[in-house]
Amino acid sequence: MDPGNVFLVGMMGAGKSTVGRALARRLGREFFDCDREIVERTGVPIATIFEIEGEAGFRRRESAVLAELAGRPGAVIATGGGAVLAAENRRLMREHGTVVYLHADLDHLHERTRHDSARPLLATGDRRETLAALLAARDPLYRETAHVVVESGTPSAGSLAGRIAHVLEDHARRSEEASP
Repeated sequence: MDPGNVFLVGMMGAGKSTVGRALARRLGREFFDCDREIVERTGVPIATIFEIEGEAGFRRRESAVLAELAGRPGAVIATGGGAVLAAENRRLMREHGTVVYLHADLDHLHERTRHDSARPLLATGDRRETLAALLAARDPLYRETAHVVVESGTPSAGSLAGRIAHVLEDHARRSEEASP
């Protein structure tokens, strides 16, 4: 059974883009990064969009790009960390493929994002505290949306992509067996 599109959801720093590229290569699929698509289409960094349009403006752009990408068959799509905030995005991803939640603990997320100046939501005094609050708010939405949860931890992108490929196969087999 084909998993349809594969949507990677999770917090910033969980490895969605890096692992997504490796997974797409492994599965022989096209890879899209929602944030990169937005930057390419607007010609400005995400931080500039936040500055000019606010988070609400960015989220509208994110939803439009996600809807377009969901219509492309057989893609691996790395979503932005906040894509799950909109109920329509959650529904869209579940209906157009298999959603994989790349879960990483707070320590890993903090380590991976602590020097990144391109993340507007982390432009705060205490990045770790901000990450903790975002993770607490978003984790239930990631879990609600995901068909499968994979711990991103410390493995290489290639080994994690291999693990996700096996999880996708298992999920597809279970779904097929459950279908009448």
